[in-house]
Amino acid sequence: MKLKRILLAEDSPLDVEMTLEALAGNGLANAIDVVNDGVEALDYLFRREAFAARPDENPGLLILDIKMPRLDGLQVLEQVKKAEHLRTIPVVILTASRQEKDLYQSYRLGVNAFVVKPVDFHEFADAIKVLGLFWAILNEPPPRSNS
Repeated sequence: MKLKRILLAEDSPLDVEMTLEALAGNGLANAIDVVNDGVEALDYLFRREAFAARPDENPGLLILDIKMPRLDGLQVLEQVKKAEHLRTIPVVILTASRQEKDLYQSYRLGVNAFVVKPVDFHEFADAIKVLGLFWAILNEPPPRSNS
């Protein structure tokens, strides 16, 4: 079985570094592509601009921060779930936001999971380990459409 790529959309270099370190430290072998804002995330997913030559295969998981420049994570989530060829990608919101409206809006738009980033690095690494193991290894994605 070929491992699917993971797309991480996160504007904080520290959070990117901690997420990559936590995934690698837990033996997750999936390739991880990183984008730094919502516009780059959509360009990647829709294979536009700098990502026009990206292989046709969708990532197996989108990890999305809410608070990002240019387009926030909720705007990205909305576009992903509206696009026929993207809507089955599992999307996990990984955010520092504890605002109830963000949680409600995320699920209303079709997020698969909403995880608040723990402040402590070890708790953060544990949360990432669980996310990576479940979504990249255990979760059975829908079959690719034959149409």
